[in-house]
Amino acid sequence: MEALTGLSLVIIILIVLLIILFFYFIPVRLYIAAISSGVKVRIFQDLIGMRLRRVPPSIIVNSMITATKAGLIVEQGKLEAHFLAGGNVLKVVNALISADKANLGLNFERAAAIDLAGRDVLEAVKMSVIPKVIETPLVAAVAKDGIQLKAIARITVRANIDRLVGGAGEATILARVGEGIVSTIGSSDSHKQVLENPDSISKSVLAKGLDSGTAFEILSIDIADVDIGQNIGAILQADQAEADLKVARAKAEERRAAAVALEQEMIAEVSKQRARVVEAEAEVPKAISEAFRNGRLGVMDYYNLKNIQADTEMRDAISKPEQKPKE
Repeated sequence: MEALTGLSLVIIILIVLLIILFFYFIPVRLYIAAISSGVKVRIFQDLIGMRLRRVPPSIIVNSMITATKAGLIVEQGKLEAHFLAGGNVLKVVNALISADKANLGLNFERAAAIDLAGRDVLEAVKMSVIPKVIETPLVAAVAKDGIQLKAIARITVRANIDRLVGGAGEATILARVGEGIVSTIGSSDSHKQVLENPDSISKSVLAKGLDSGTAFEILSIDIADVDIGQNIGAILQADQAEADLKVARAKAEERRAAAVALEQEMIAEVSKQRARVVEAEAEVPKAISEAFRNGRLGVMDYYNLKNIQADTEMRDAISKPEQKPKE
């Protein structure tokens, strides 16, 4: 009796496992929903085959149901291939439906390529229908009169479906528009011209075709704000004047040093000449003594020489101005 009870329990467990495996491999509710929606799927070839191919049947079948209800025909094999490639099947199908309603002419292959390229294909389709506004950061530029202007622009763009794969993104648009603003302001003769006609910036930038090679089409560029910044020209002139002043000071110091060196050389030369004079004067008494001893100079000659020296010193004293005593 106990053996029969244990055998019955094992049979019940096996039956439960078989039922679970059956409903896992054969999603009956999903099959019924697909048949009732007009989607043709086969149990063994499609549903069980998806399980064996490691593709969730719910994603593929629900996507096919959504497409069929929207009036689109999407092949099951393409959906499975896109899923196995790492794509987002539901987003691609929703993008196809939105594009079909907007008459954008988007096919499955291009939508799958956009999705696999890493772009949000559904968001791209929405941007093709509803343009997006991108605001540039604060762009600073200097006009020819040296006044700095700071501008902010709002760019209205629309996604270009044909260039989404391989086209540049928003960062390129912002960089090109910023460069165009700097170029336009820099070519203006006066900052007043820009302040009086800020739309001239947008017209000039828009005419350059900045959306070339990008995934977007620029519809308009509007200058949101223009402010006056610093007087860069005056700052540069002041800096240049300060630099010129330092150069002039350096040259003057160089000339002063050269003059001081020349003066020192002249003083040294005069000192040498004075030393030579003193040395020569020291030889005079020796020469007089030698003349006395040799008899070439008499006493009267010596006194006459002294008188001449005294007369010379007196004349020098008379010729020099009198110096006032210091108080």
